[in-house]
Amino acid sequence: MALRTHFEGHNDVGVFTKLTNNFCLVSVGGSENFYSVFESELADNIPVVHTTIAGIRSVGRLTVGNTRGLLVPHTTTDQELLHLTNSLPDKVKVTRLEERLSALGNTIVCNDYVALVHPDIDKETAELVSDVLSVEVFRGIIASQSLVGTYCVLTNQGGLVHPRTTIDELDQLSSLLQLPLTAGTVNRGSPMVSAGLVVNDWTAFCGMETTSTEIQARQYFSFTIFLYNISPFQQRPCSIKLKQLFNLGRELFGVVKGGV
Repeated sequence: MALRTHFEGHNDVGVFTKLTNNFCLVSVGGSENFYSVFESELADNIPVVHTTIAGIRSVGRLTVGNTRGLLVPHTTTDQELLHLTNSLPDKVKVTRLEERLSALGNTIVCNDYVALVHPDIDKETAELVSDVLSVEVFRGIIASQSLVGTYCVLTNQGGLVHPRTTIDELDQLSSLLQLPLTAGTVNRGSPMVSAGLVVNDWTAFCGMETTSTEIQARQYFSFTIFLYNISPFQQRPCSIKLKQLFNLGRELFGVVKGGV
């Protein structure tokens, strides 16, 4: 299910958190209520790590990661790097990037298989993204926006993108990433979907202003999480064919494009 929360009155929970299938980063300085929402949902399965990046609380905006790695900007301190290395699972490789576009969460979006990056990211950075995260890397834009990490959220099942993404763009992106995609918003109409939403393959957290209709869109693109409550720790088979789910998405949300 999708859990609503806020960080010190801010609905942009994705700015202050980073969630993967292997770990969750949360900013320091939040309320106990904020932390309890994440820890009660995640702590039995993955570590919830309190941290800053370069002394800044915007850990979601500054980092990008998946089950195999975490990339942080070159401004990350040695102490923060050591804390992350010691706190995350052993198989997660923590790496500092010397990249001028240092808000990595804004310029890169990924799951465990593919990454979409800002068109102007350095070649060396793109190669490190591929090597550290073990993903195939593509350069691109979303709805004419180069900050692909701001306007897209991906899981291993699908993705949510900027609401003004055209049908043709959805088709092209879906084919490129080999994922079903849908266009939508968070926090009562915000197109910056990654700012208001963090999600992995079995759960999601969104801002308090996110409406029930917006949550339904997330329920569609992460159908194996929400429609069936499948977790990598509690697997069970689906009873509805994938094609039927895409047809359901089209009925619910009008324009939904995917790889089926």
